[in-house]
Amino acid sequence: MNPTAPNHPAHGHVTFLGAGPGDPGLLTLRAVEALAAADVLIADPQVLDVVRAHARATVDMPAQTVTDESSKAAEIPVLRDTANLVMTAARGGKRVVRAVLGDPGLDGNAADEMLACADGGVTFEVVPGVATAVGVPAYAGVPLRDGQGGDVRFVDARTATAVCWAEAGTSEATAVVSATLGTVVAAAGELVAAGRRPQTPVSVTVAGTTTRQRTWTATLGTLAQVLKAAKVLPSADGAQPVIAVVGERSAAEQRERLSWFESKPLFGWNVLVPRTKEQAASLSDQLRSYGAVPSEVPTIAVEPPRTPQQMERAVKGLVTGRYEWIAFTSVNAVKAVREKFEEYGLDARAFAGIKVAAVGEQTAKSLIEFGVKPDLVPSGEQSAAGLLEDWPPYDPVFDPIDRVFLPRADIATETLVAGLIELGWEVDDVTAYRTVRASPPPAETREAIKGGGFDAVLFTSSSTVRNLVGIAGKPHNVTVIACIGPATAKTAEEHGLRVDVLSPEPSVHKLAEALAEFGAARRDAALEAGDPVTRPSERRPGSRRRARS
Repeated sequence: MNPTAPNHPAHGHVTFLGAGPGDPGLLTLRAVEALAAADVLIADPQVLDVVRAHARATVDMPAQTVTDESSKAAEIPVLRDTANLVMTAARGGKRVVRAVLGDPGLDGNAADEMLACADGGVTFEVVPGVATAVGVPAYAGVPLRDGQGGDVRFVDARTATAVCWAEAGTSEATAVVSATLGTVVAAAGELVAAGRRPQTPVSVTVAGTTTRQRTWTATLGTLAQVLKAAKVLPSADGAQPVIAVVGERSAAEQRERLSWFESKPLFGWNVLVPRTKEQAASLSDQLRSYGAVPSEVPTIAVEPPRTPQQMERAVKGLVTGRYEWIAFTSVNAVKAVREKFEEYGLDARAFAGIKVAAVGEQTAKSLIEFGVKPDLVPSGEQSAAGLLEDWPPYDPVFDPIDRVFLPRADIATETLVAGLIELGWEVDDVTAYRTVRASPPPAETREAIKGGGFDAVLFTSSSTVRNLVGIAGKPHNVTVIACIGPATAKTAEEHGLRVDVLSPEPSVHKLAEALAEFGAARRDAALEAGDPVTRPSERRPGSRRRARS
């Protein structure tokens, strides 16, 4: 039985789930399943963006605090707290998901809401999540236990009593202290006053498990000086939550060896991805795996052809057996044909008996999602030239039809058409979509591009260079420029840009990989020289002070 579904649907059901400390990848499979089935989503603000991406577009997300206007006029505000929201929705027969930061059993006040459900006769379930006090140290490279075991004590500095501090201070157990940037030094003082040695190692992590994460190592006695030297304190962000781990496992030497997350090659880099949103998605995922923060800025907008009759005739020709092959050179071409199919009430079965070629991994993937497995994908270079190298010549004995349907952009080159004709094929070269320059990005993004707010930009074609400069301006000279090939690099240089990274192959994924190698080499050089590891954007005047504030 699916535990998300209530035994009595009319009475509703509540799922309390832990959304983890902040990294969207830490959501459990069970949590994703529950979110997909939710009628109502009530989430802690810190994890709202993490969880709503997995909920249905129609999910109801009520505000957690509502003031009744009539009572407000009488100066008697009526507050509907989270527990009341949960209960009201569940009693209305809804499937409610209550998402909390971290884990429902260790973080926050979810237990009180569970008791309210139990007292009110509302069925519920609990989906555990990665607790903040466990997940953050793991991302900071601080294991809480090792092969020798050892006790672990969790302390919440906001509610800790004198007895709690005394127990933690006199113990040799690893202490995991939940505090804020403004109170963590006082917490360290409480432990020292209670008996912990001032020389005890401590690590402090802010924004744990996200690409904004930063960790400082010190001792209980030197923590204040370390944070002040790093210009972290005093800070206007004193209320920002931190996790401090006190004990020998926080020793700087060990943490440097185990700091797997913050040592990613592009950790914290703001990388501009100037492509259409559909094309940028997989590239952004790859950049995130290197620790980067991708920003997708479309430079090209895709629109239908001005005269759709040619496309309509070609799609009808697919059904009537006019073609032996159809060749897709882009995801947009697949999308254009698929939309035309849906317009006519057709599906992937219309491709029966037709050979299908695809250029590029993402094009092939979009076809498979449509239900069509490509018969031909270039074995080498993923381009029109690479496709021609593998394309068979027309043979009247084995090929009953000599015609190829080629749906593509209005600005596509003639390389593929000429090559197919040379191989003996007739080609219906059809404009399936038009590419036009996208609208300018928001003013904040334009300022970041021109002012050096981005650490790197990936150019995947000459048109992305021209269009980005046209709609947003030229990237700042501190920004690392990465280009997919010599032609794109030449266009970038013609626009006055210094090319730092050149992909070894004409592949967006190889381009991202080359940028990661550049970032890793840059990091290694800084460490070898004894310099702090900084991002390229921190080289512009005044940026270091802002980055640390």
